[in-house]
Parts: sequence; structure tokens; C-alpha cells
Amino acid sequence: MNVLLVLLAFWLPGLVFGAVIRLRGWTLAAAAPMLTFGLVALGIPVLGKLGIRWTLLNVALWTLVLSAVGFAFAFAVTRFTRRRHPDWTEPERPPRSVRDHVLIGLGVAAGMGIGTVTFLRGVRNIGNVQQGWDAPFHANLVRWIAEHGDARPSTVGTIANLPNETHYFYPDTYHALLALVFGKGGLTIMPTLNLAALAVVLTVPLGVAAMCHAWRMPPIGVAAAAAVSACFTVFPYDSLWRGPLWPFVAGVALIPAMLAVARHLLEPRGIAGPVGIGVGVAGLSGLHTSVVFVVIVYFLLILVAVLFRFEAITWRRSLPSLAATVLLAAAFGIPVVLPSLYNAGGVTSAFWASDATVSGAVGETITFSPMAAYPQWWIGVPAIIGVFMLVKHRRMMWMVGAYIVLGALFAATVSLENDLVHTLSSPFYNDNWRVAALVPLAGCVAFGEFVHTASGRFAEKVAPRLPKLRPATLTLVGVLVLALVVGGLSRGGYIGRNAARLQLNYSGGPSVSKDEEAAFTWLAQHTAPGEHVLNDKADGSVWMYALAGVMPTQWNFYGAEFDTDAGYLSVFGNDVEKYPKVRKLLTDLKVRYAFVGEGKVTATTQNDVGLQHLDTSPGFKLVYRNGGVKIYEIEGQQGVVTAGAAPGSAAGNGQ
Repeated sequence: MNVLLVLLAFWLPGLVFGAVIRLRGWTLAAAAPMLTFGLVALGIPVLGKLGIRWTLLNVALWTLVLSAVGFAFAFAVTRFTRRRHPDWTEPERPPRSVRDHVLIGLGVAAGMGIGTVTFLRGVRNIGNVQQGWDAPFHANLVRWIAEHGDARPSTVGTIANLPNETHYFYPDTYHALLALVFGKGGLTIMPTLNLAALAVVLTVPLGVAAMCHAWRMPPIGVAAAAAVSACFTVFPYDSLWRGPLWPFVAGVALIPAMLAVARHLLEPRGIAGPVGIGVGVAGLSGLHTSVVFVVIVYFLLILVAVLFRFEAITWRRSLPSLAATVLLAAAFGIPVVLPSLYNAGGVTSAFWASDATVSGAVGETITFSPMAAYPQWWIGVPAIIGVFMLVKHRRMMWMVGAYIVLGALFAATVSLENDLVHTLSSPFYNDNWRVAALVPLAGCVAFGEFVHTASGRFAEKVAPRLPKLRPATLTLVGVLVLALVVGGLSRGGYIGRNAARLQLNYSGGPSVSKDEEAAFTWLAQHTAPGEHVLNDKADGSVWMYALAGVMPTQWNFYGAEFDTDAGYLSVFGNDVEKYPKVRKLLTDLKVRYAFVGEGKVTATTQNDVGLQHLDTSPGFKLVYRNGGVKIYEIEGQQGVVTAGAAPGSAAGNGQ
């Protein structure tokens, strides 16, 4: 039930809107989540400005309104076009047989199956807490939006330890969608986040299949590309355990869907291309601004392919669609992107040291194994062979160009330190791992081309010896042989290897432990709405709001700046009897308890001095203790208790 609820949230709004603007088939299925995020991104500022709460009902009505507008616009444009240009018929496409679509569907199912098994083995249990640095921020943001009914980034500064910053920005389209299902059907925060991550994993094979199908790859190649898309370690799995970069992963996962819709610019189908891309740009911008830069690279490379006649186009017919696309992408995307300028300096100034030599970086790129200690030979080698086959067959040459451009960017980012490299990688926080995540898409396409070509060659070689078998049957036998060989050598599409990567941050610690989760439950029973708990930025207490609805004084592992109330308390909190300002701030924030956990996000993160030695600090009384947590009641703060809060109990073992 919970899985279905999350999948419906991802797909249903986009399916409705995509259908009315005349997207169809595989492209509609793949583009639906992208369009859903686009509708959400457009709705956040509009509903917020109008004072309409961010709720499931209101967003559903927003979707229906935009769908009605889209339907009317599609009808008007289609009617106008037929009257003005009666000679413009629907573009002729090479027909796909039912068998072809079944084959593609099997490839998508295989990719989804591999991705699902890998993910579930990696997280072990959908209720497990992701232990990464960014995880509590994302979790807190989902709950904050759900409880406050406003998804505008300017209203969520509190959870970034910036409660009075009205210009704060973080792209929260991903969180805004999840906030709609959080609490529904018994969905607590970690199942919500983990099932959403699984939904993103499922979008990858579907998007790759739609893209390859739209750009005329043979059905065997489409199926193989979809199946292998769930096997590359660097994407999506590395970005799901490291960080985790949930919104960024969603954005990158939906790039293939955007490229599938882009086919409508070369073969116009009413407003499907311009509106689909315009709304999609809003969605990808709302997920993570950096993804838009990647889309621009792909679109420029498609333009180059058209100019060099690798892709056919009828300029007279496509020019209106191209112009409309630019206008709509700007109209829908710029309002979403502009607020990000608030934090642009923080993004571009981020620094990550090089992780490889130049030769090592080139090797990782060639084998489609970025950031890996050991290459994924059994899919990497066929993929690089497939790149040359794409060139030989003049198929999707723009994807070959993307492999060269993005592969070179990764190799430079991971191995060189200079101003040019830092400038080019700055939209991605100069982060090697984020740039690495852009490489495997070309590998999927190239692997599909390899399987198509190799299975065809197999059929040609075997046909004289088995003249009674049809060529199509022999080709399928060749595909099965390749699947068995590659699947066997890679141990089921690298499921074990990739699951092990995910398990790195789904291991019950070190950031937040089961003891800390139990202590959060105790706090939820002994605090009232509006009350805060004094906490240390370095332990698992930054999770107390997301997991139990209890507000901490510090909301993330970065900690609060010293010039803020929470920052001052993090330094002088244990001097409540010495400094009157400490008492005043505790009262202003309605703080009655102090939380000290033994968890620690990293070994090098410094604990707050204001929460050390509370056992011997005057004014602190131990009221709860278990194996990994101590909770103290601050004497003289009983007056902050409001109706509904229970008083602290005597100290005991987990009581």
C-alpha cells in the first residue's frame, strides 16, 4: 500500500498532464515523473503566494487546473495548425511490432528488477535510517513542509539553522512532493524517503528505454540499454549512499525522459514538445539547479548533430516548436532558478580534493567505472565497444558527443586542480561524485548498441548451420547467450557489489543509533508543541524532528553560527547558572531538556562544548538514560512547559 502511494505520487499527476498535451507511449510513461515534479515546482510559488496550504487536495486541484489549461491549449494549437497547414500530417515513424514492445518491456522489467533487488538488499529495511551527512536535512525538510503547509524555500530557513533568513534557498521540489504523502497510510519519514528513492531507481530503466525508443534504436538495443541501466555503481547507487543526494539523483534519473520528449522538437506533435520540455525544465530546476546545465549540454549536442545532418529535421515545420520551447523553458524555468542565486556563491566555492591521477581518471571514464576502486569490466568493456559501434552506425551521435564532453569533465574534475576545471564543475559543488554520475547514461546506450550488433552477428554466423530457424529467433538466442555470459560474470548485474555500497550508510550508525531513536520517542512524550531541545550538532540528535516531531536547537550537522541563539547555546549552554543570557535564550526557545548522544556523524566532527560535562554542570538533572543517550532536565526551565507536556521522570535505565 505504501509503495503504491509513493508510486502514484510520482506518476499519476504527470500521466494526466502528459496525456492531455499529447505525449504518448513509452515517452509518456517515462516523462510522467518529470512532469509531476514540474507541476510541483510551478505550484510551490503560486500556491504559497496565494496563501493556499500545501496539501494533497490543493495540489491535486492545481494539477487538474493546469491539465485543463494544457488540454485547451493543445486543442487550440492542433486546430490552428490543421487549418493553417493542412499538408502537415503526423510524422511517420518506423513501426514497432507488438513483439518489439514486449521485448522493450522485458528489458525495462529486468532493469527495474535489478534495481529493486539491489536497493532493498542495500537498505535492508525501508524503515532504516540513512546515516549520511545530508540525510537529516532532507528528512527535516519533508516533515517541515508537511506540518507547515508551505513549500516555498524562503519559509524553511529554520531547518538550515537560519530561522530569520527570508531569502534562504534550497531546491525543495522533491521534498514538497514527498510532504504530500508523508503521514498518509501510516507512512513515517524513513519509509517515505526510502520508497521515494526506490521510485527514482525505477525511473532510470523506463527513461532509458523511452529515450532509446524515441531516437530509433533497434528494440534489442533498447531492451539491453534499459536492463543495464540499473547495473552501474556510480549512478544511481553511489549518490544514494554518499550524501545522500536524493534530489540530485532524481534530477539526473529524469534526464533520459527529457531527451525522449526532445525528439518531438525534430518531429513536432502539437504542443507536446514545447510544453513537455518547458514544464520538465521547471521540474528539473526544482529538483537541483545543476541538472539544467546538463540538459543544456545535451540539447546543444543534439543541435550540433542536426546541423551535421546526423539527425533529420524539417526546419520549416520544427522552427515554431523550437521557438516555443525556448520561450516556455525560460518562462517556467527562470522563476524556479532565480532564487538559487542567494546560495550560488556557497555552491560554486565548494571544494573537493582530487581523487585520481590523470591516467587513472581516463581509465575510469573509458570503463564507465568512475570513482570505483575496481572497474566494472563486464559492462564497461562492451559499452566502450558499443561507443565505436554507435559512431560506425551513425546512431545517436549526440550521445557519443555527450560521453566525450561529460567524460572529459569528470576526468578533469577528479584529477586536476585549476581555475578552468573549478569553473566548469562549479554548478556541481566541484564534486567529483556528482560529475561522475553523469557518465553512465552514455554507457547504457552504448551497451545496448553492442548487444544489438553482437546478437545480429551471432545470428548471421549461425544461420547457415540452422537454416530452419528464423533470423529473429537466432538473434534472440544471441541476446540470451550474451545475457547469461554478462549476467554470470557480473554476478547478476553487480547486484551484490552495488548493494554493498548502499549498505555503507544503512548500518544502524554511526550518526544515529537505535538508542537515540528510542530517546526521541521519550522526548516526544515529554515535550509540547513549540518546545525545543538543546542538542549537539555532532550526534544523532539532529534527527529528532524528522523521526519524532521534536524540535532541536540545531537542525543539521553543520551546526548554527555563533551569532545565532542556537549557536551561542552550543558554546555556553552548560553555563546556565553562570551567564544570564543563557537562561534567557533557553526561555525564549522554550528549552527544558538537553540531549547528549554517543553517536557521531564523522570521527572528525567537533562536539559542542556547551553540551559537555553536563553530569557535573550546575543546573542539569539526568532524567533519562539508555545505552547511548543521556537526557537532562534543565533546572528552572519548568515554566516553559505548556499544556500537554509531561514533566521529566527520575533517571533510570531507558526510562
